[in-house]
Amino acid sequence: MSESDKILENSEGEERVSRNFIEQIIDKDLAEGVYDTVRTRFPPEPNGYLHIGHAKSILLNYGIAQAYGGKFNMRFDDTNPTKEKIEFVESIIEDIKWLGADWEDRLFFASDYFQQMYEGAVKLIKKGKAYVSDLTAEQLREYRGNLTEPGKEDPYSKRSVEENLKLFEEMKEGKYKDGEKVLRARIDVASPNLNMRDPVIYRVAHMPHHNTGDTWCIYPMYDYAHPIEDAIEGITHSLCTLEFEDHRPLYDWVVRELEYQHPPKQIEFAKLYLTNVVTGKRYIKKLVEDGIVDGWDDPRLVSIAALRRRGFTPDSIRKFVELCGISKSNSSVDYAMLEYCIREDLKVKKPRMMAVLDPVKLIIDNYPEGQTEYVEAPNNMENEELGSRQVPFSRELYIERDDFMEEAPKKYFRLFPGNEVRLMNAYFVTCTGCVKDENGKVTEVHAVYDPETKCGSGFNARKVKGTIHWVPVREAVTAQVRLYENIINEEKGVYNEDGSLNLNPDSLIVLKECYLEPAFQDAKAYDSFQFVRQGFFCVDAKDSQPDALVFNRIVSLKSSYVLPR
Repeated sequence: MSESDKILENSEGEERVSRNFIEQIIDKDLAEGVYDTVRTRFPPEPNGYLHIGHAKSILLNYGIAQAYGGKFNMRFDDTNPTKEKIEFVESIIEDIKWLGADWEDRLFFASDYFQQMYEGAVKLIKKGKAYVSDLTAEQLREYRGNLTEPGKEDPYSKRSVEENLKLFEEMKEGKYKDGEKVLRARIDVASPNLNMRDPVIYRVAHMPHHNTGDTWCIYPMYDYAHPIEDAIEGITHSLCTLEFEDHRPLYDWVVRELEYQHPPKQIEFAKLYLTNVVTGKRYIKKLVEDGIVDGWDDPRLVSIAALRRRGFTPDSIRKFVELCGISKSNSSVDYAMLEYCIREDLKVKKPRMMAVLDPVKLIIDNYPEGQTEYVEAPNNMENEELGSRQVPFSRELYIERDDFMEEAPKKYFRLFPGNEVRLMNAYFVTCTGCVKDENGKVTEVHAVYDPETKCGSGFNARKVKGTIHWVPVREAVTAQVRLYENIINEEKGVYNEDGSLNLNPDSLIVLKECYLEPAFQDAKAYDSFQFVRQGFFCVDAKDSQPDALVFNRIVSLKSSYVLPR
């Protein structure tokens, strides 16, 4: 059973499996002998970084192949050399591997099929199904018409097969400038579907290609190339998002006219839209260029690289995609659902350790100077398998500044003069006062401890209402901590009236002098932890160094978000 299946009960109380509409189509195709296997693919264009929406397509295509014991191909749709970079190829490969989609030895490039595509175009010309046009880009738009006006016949459409073959060969040989000539499919200029109005299938572009170099100066258009790639690779079900639904007649026309014996079937599904996030390449590029974010992997973005850097896990993204489901209707998903998934994934897997983000010193006046003892701390109260650790405890500790108040309101159960609290996994301490600097800022909090109250000793003579965490001053690890919020101002929405992004000025707060317990000293890139009472944090893979740790907040501990029923 695939991840997208849901268990339901029928009227007799028996369990049945609810299949999504794509699986229903595949089941029917297999039952009727249309195909005897299932092969899917993920075909990104290497012109940017993948984002959370792509994760849905990756996991859907891979999951379908796995569910039916089929094959999953990874293919770069690299037919447009003007926008593609090897940097994007490498990042996409890394992202998909990280998500766990395994293409085994089936990594392909559309550019590997340029010769077959060229031969296919020649075949179309010979069949009278394609012709060379001299119309400019502006004229092509004019002749194409619009939704209310039909297209007009191209004045060059009456060229003979021989002349078209000669001109197309000359296009290939580099005799024409960019835009001087195109090859159009001959379908129906009056079609109600604009994609079928004699679409351009080849253009001249004198530009080196990242994979084929200077071999070609003509390049196929996506709508022509894509069905050929699928057919060559034996793809059975070409899964794509809804904006390609109107392109399906052209997809089918290409594979039919080129006479592929086992043509693939295109099936469209709804895109994944997240509320209040930025996914548009143009907008992210501007954020990077303006220095608002530090790259395509800035943890405030939702590129897969950014989510990985922030500390999201493949399991959390798979769970998120599963909860979103597969449908034919576009809808938006609350970003809080993604946060819910990472909390659920990390809460029992990761150690819960102490980190003080806004420190003030706590001095236990009656604890022996120079003495250090070790207290045992469980790594995760919900997962005993993670074991425990020893934390050094001594006279001087760091605590959170907001865990002390000189004048406390009602229901404040932390430190204030005369109040007793538990130091987590250690002793009860009673606050005796504080020391301030010349500006009135508290620099030290003073307390006394009760040696009888050590955690684990069995002491139960009295109870306290407050427990606070702490870090030993002498052994503390210093770190920078970055508190991330949504880069978009959620109250105002993504865009301003002029189309610019509505940015949140407080999307990043950097705390430069935080103190962590010594167990953090060996933390390395992508390691994640729960900072007790704070949230989940991950070692930054870009800026963190062994002697200068940097942590990114993945998500806060709690949320009011409730999964929809």
